[in-house]
Amino acid sequence: MNLGIETETLEFKKSTGELKEAMHSICAILNKHQHGELYFGVKPDGTVVGQIVTEESLRDVSQKIGNFIEPKIYPEINKVIIDGKECIHVKFEGNHIPYFSYGVARIRVADEDLQMSPEEITELLLKSGREGNRWENLVSNKSVNDVDEELLKKCTRKAHEAGRIAISYTDKETVLNQLELTDGNNLLNAGKALFSDDLIQDIQMAIFATNERLTFNDIQRHHGPVLKLVDVAEAYIKSNIHWRVEFTGSLQRTEIPEIPMDAIREALLNSFCHKDYSLGQSNEVAIYKDRIEIYNPGTFPEGFEPQDFIDRPERPIRRNPKIARILYYSKDIESFGTGLKRIADACDTARVKYEFKKLKSGFVVCFYRSEEKADKNPIKADKNPIKADKKPIKADRKEIIVKYVLENGFITNREARELLGLADSTTKRVLKEMVDEGILIVEGERKARKYLVSQ
Repeated sequence: MNLGIETETLEFKKSTGELKEAMHSICAILNKHQHGELYFGVKPDGTVVGQIVTEESLRDVSQKIGNFIEPKIYPEINKVIIDGKECIHVKFEGNHIPYFSYGVARIRVADEDLQMSPEEITELLLKSGREGNRWENLVSNKSVNDVDEELLKKCTRKAHEAGRIAISYTDKETVLNQLELTDGNNLLNAGKALFSDDLIQDIQMAIFATNERLTFNDIQRHHGPVLKLVDVAEAYIKSNIHWRVEFTGSLQRTEIPEIPMDAIREALLNSFCHKDYSLGQSNEVAIYKDRIEIYNPGTFPEGFEPQDFIDRPERPIRRNPKIARILYYSKDIESFGTGLKRIADACDTARVKYEFKKLKSGFVVCFYRSEEKADKNPIKADKNPIKADKKPIKADRKEIIVKYVLENGFITNREARELLGLADSTTKRVLKEMVDEGILIVEGERKARKYLVSQ
């Protein structure tokens, strides 16, 4: 089998013995196109020769990329079977140009990786600092035809009624152009994130059985326009927290959540507003016994602490100003740079403990849960609340295993048993079903046996 010729975004390496040269190619492609693919086990003329792919070889590729390409990128690295031969496929992207491999910047020209001159590096640095080079201002892979028109109408109407824009809805093309979200018939990335569906706009939501990230009681993943994801996540949290009922003497009862919903929605909006979409990572909602965490894959502004934006009126630092501006127009966010203070004020009023966590990989808003029990008739949102002591349903078990294998390369019987919290015999039965269904393949015997996702 032949995969064709190398291009400016596609590189072939015969084996992982060419790892250093592969780093140069990844660097050069990123500096030219900000995305690309590379195969190990394929000759330069496109002939698939294959190579032995082990956990160690996959780890070597990951470590070389992590250690010798700057700024950091987070590629997808997978074993693939092409024409019956094992190969390694690396898919990568990044917008923080210029990139350096082993301390040297390179640029892709046809299928060559040429060293850049100091003048070219300077030009690329200047380019990377321009407003137009932000991820949200780049032309996306979606067109005006991909827009959720009802969502656009709703957003435009809310913005007009709030008095924040003078635009009234006419048609998709006109309104999106007026909002500066298009380039011709193509959506800019900001427009795609707000009004179209794409895998890069996704959220993973999970309920854990304890206070640790071990056993899932439920796990879901959704993708779509940002505002729809915020609604989905808000409903998910609302369905799975405690509520108490207060009677004030009138016929109406007041239902009060253990965590103020205003603070939760603000945290969700902030997580998408400040996300670094170029990383290709998911926003996350994690519900534990003692807390709820909302994770945003976008690091906190350097030189600042969360308390800075609560104690004093710091100027807002917006990673995605176009997305933030549209959310402000539609009154989904009240004003720029006040999100953390609004969360803090709402939690202080409700006497709910909260915490803002700066991570190397992103930012977390953590709400600590009350110890009181849920009301006998909790509010229902999109579905019934999931009780904390409920075991994973059978369909979910397979999703959990697949997700673990995709993230870690393989899973053993012991790891699956601990992950699912099941008996050894039940775990073996689930794994056997997944092999019989073609979801997993088995490598090794007895204690060395491990399960991989079937390609």
